[in-house]
Amino acid sequence: MKQVFFVLVIFSMFYMASIAQNKGDEQAMQQFQDSKFGLFIHWGLYSQTAGLWKGVPSRGGEHFMLYEKIPLKEYAAIAKEFNPTQFNATQWVKTAKQAGMKYIVFTTKHHDGFAMYDSKVSDYNIVKTTPYGKDPLKELAKACKDEGIMLGLYYSLGRDWEDPDVPTNWPEKAGRSNTWDYPDEDAKDLNAYIERKVKPQLVELLTNYGDIAMIWFDTPELVTEKQSGEIRELIESIQPTCLINSRIGNNLGDYSIKEQQLTDEINPNPWETCITMGKNWGYNQFDTVYKEPEILIRSFVDVVSKGGNLLLNIGPTRKGTFPSLTRPGLDSFHNWMEINSEAIYETRPWHIFGEDFSENQQRETVDKEFHDAVFDAIPKDKYPDFRFTTKEGCLYIIARHVYDTDFVIKSLDKTRNIKQIGLLDEGYQLNWEYVDGGVRIQVPSDMIQKQTIPIYTIKVEL
Repeated sequence: MKQVFFVLVIFSMFYMASIAQNKGDEQAMQQFQDSKFGLFIHWGLYSQTAGLWKGVPSRGGEHFMLYEKIPLKEYAAIAKEFNPTQFNATQWVKTAKQAGMKYIVFTTKHHDGFAMYDSKVSDYNIVKTTPYGKDPLKELAKACKDEGIMLGLYYSLGRDWEDPDVPTNWPEKAGRSNTWDYPDEDAKDLNAYIERKVKPQLVELLTNYGDIAMIWFDTPELVTEKQSGEIRELIESIQPTCLINSRIGNNLGDYSIKEQQLTDEINPNPWETCITMGKNWGYNQFDTVYKEPEILIRSFVDVVSKGGNLLLNIGPTRKGTFPSLTRPGLDSFHNWMEINSEAIYETRPWHIFGEDFSENQQRETVDKEFHDAVFDAIPKDKYPDFRFTTKEGCLYIIARHVYDTDFVIKSLDKTRNIKQIGLLDEGYQLNWEYVDGGVRIQVPSDMIQKQTIPIYTIKVEL
């Protein structure tokens, strides 16, 4: 009997601990889903060369070590020139905050294996090898805490071109491996790399930089279920409420990732899409065509209407500053979110994500096959339609590229007990009426014409 009682006590303790853990995860996940908008930072040695190698434009952007097959010793020498003296963590964070972003994900180690923080596990890092000699992550963590911005950490899990024990199998065997320094692919021991480098560096990241909101893994192709499970347990043992993206592998992540593309339907589960402002993730001096502000905000609205978060990337320069070409997009987000954020933060999808303005709406066809480095399947066309979000008894109708002043929302009808309809902009009340086929809404032409970005929000109180 005593043995049974002991087992029950142990089970109860374990169960209560599990409940506490789940509650913490639920709170962290709700905060993540409420936040909607984050900043992705790709910054490393590839920022120093900025798309130019030995006087010639290089291929692959932040992947150029792979594409150009640069020997590790030669690539590592770039660090001797990397001195981002204009880096200002507070300025970065305030810029993100002003644009409406609630979290920042920073590349602590990309595929080149170079750590952008003070790692005791590997001397191949910004503090030990560059004239800069300081830890930017330490400053970024402090700035995020001071400004109330969540901090997430990107970590390349299944690719590391500095380590001799990292095989790859995408798009074929050794397809993304460092085979010029380490040619014997079959001799590589991924588990040795995980034990020697991945786990110890994760311990550093989770113990030296305060609260970490999420670990953003990448490229888990050859990581086994056992390895993913052990990594997850390690993270939870240090920071129980830290979220983990799906690229930990083996379906053990907390939220799923899409890259450089949108989705066609509502996803009731937590998800995020990451997109670039230009063509590349890391800074490239030849990347001079950035997405128009309307396309950026249009994409953001689409993602939120389908239950997701947008992680918008910026590749800082070798000096540590944001490229000037990011300014129009960031300023537009700031201005737009000042008026429309109520329709974004803490919202959830309605029963449908939106509706077309006309029945014969033409859509752009985009290539959704993943192409790795330079890949962009974000639609660039602009046509009139509506997206919906909901919160606290209100439906938000976000009109995208709609210049008409009189239209019918087909998804609303007399079964909806509408109290009033107005614009978020200045709380302007609109004329509306039930008609056959929906609810007719009239928007004053001057209210439409004043929009710098032709995307505005109608609030329907139910």
